[in-house]
Amino acid sequence: MIEPRTLKGFRDFLPLEARKRQYVIATLKTVFEQYGFEPLETPVLEYEEILIGKYGDEGDQLMYRFEDNGKRRVAMRYDQTVPLARVVAQFANILPFPFKRYQIQPVWRAENTQKGRYREFMQCDIDTIGVDSALADAEIITTALIAYKALGFKNFKILINDRKVFANLATQTIVSIDKLKKIGADAVAQELVTKKLVGSIAEAKIMLQELLDRQPTERIIQIFKALEELGVEQSLIEFSPTLARGLNYYTGMIFEIEIPEYPVGSVCGGGRYDELIGMFADKQIPAVGLAVGFDRTIEAMDTLELFPAEIALSSTKVLVTVFSDTLKEKSLEICSRLRSTNIASEVYLGEIKARNPLEKQLKYAASKNIPYVLVIGPQEAEKNIVTLKNIQTREQISASLEEILHEYLQK
Repeated sequence: MIEPRTLKGFRDFLPLEARKRQYVIATLKTVFEQYGFEPLETPVLEYEEILIGKYGDEGDQLMYRFEDNGKRRVAMRYDQTVPLARVVAQFANILPFPFKRYQIQPVWRAENTQKGRYREFMQCDIDTIGVDSALADAEIITTALIAYKALGFKNFKILINDRKVFANLATQTIVSIDKLKKIGADAVAQELVTKKLVGSIAEAKIMLQELLDRQPTERIIQIFKALEELGVEQSLIEFSPTLARGLNYYTGMIFEIEIPEYPVGSVCGGGRYDELIGMFADKQIPAVGLAVGFDRTIEAMDTLELFPAEIALSSTKVLVTVFSDTLKEKSLEICSRLRSTNIASEVYLGEIKARNPLEKQLKYAASKNIPYVLVIGPQEAEKNIVTLKNIQTREQISASLEEILHEYLQK
């Protein structure tokens, strides 16, 4: 017998978790489309040369890369920004600019798995391509803010910086600084020394303090003004001169969203990357965007109990029971009628007991969190009525199907 198991870092999503994911996706899509972003999908596999070297040394190490059956070097989608850059360069002659897109698809990274980190996970991105302005930067941040409000978050902080703050620093230095909140100043200083990026702990601490003392760049000042004009509460945004976001392709504004009650890490982040698309085109094309940390966002919503109560209920609203073989046709007829009025319904498909025929069916409805059960027994059939049972309250009402529909199920 083959042992049923999943690979480390990969997951199955049973109905309740799947409904949570669908709820978050639907909410994000609604907000993204309100701000004018259009959907885009790209393949799982890209040519290796498209992705390699775009995420830094760590990214190259975590990327799933292999040779396919056609002897081509390919790689699995590591994020959605580099594939977007390839799409823009490839289809520049038919895309409208500014090109505003959202993309919700899984990505793959060979991570060391931990809470909030998986090897296959969903990313939700939005990007504005073809315009370099503080307003475009601010709109990306505002869209993220509205999305998290729509998901029910009230207490969160948007940290903003400019990669130009690190203009004279090596990439590996920026990667270490990016760990400041996670491991603390002493550990970052030690890492900088260990990597031979600075000569001593004292020198590292001086460099970190100089960063902490930096003032906002002119572009950040413009973005803060645009955010205010867009109605963003100033209490939600903060200039953070040590915020680094380690990806190589950022060139200007960068930001992250943190939730104090969820200290695992940021739940959303992004920034400006004006030079990435130029790797695939014959000119530089400015761009700014963000990626939602989908799994972290769901975990944070679970922690704060932000999912609506109805998420726990089955997508089926009514289970139509089958009392006996002779009444099966009546049950199927009523189930069909319910579905024709857009009421999610299912008819019981399991074995019908000769004694206590409803016992197993009621247990099935309870196990699936189906809120209502419709019974058509001999008495109901004789009187041309049905009995509606509320599984949670155990209340029941017997009436004509039309009355049940109008008074209880179509509300």
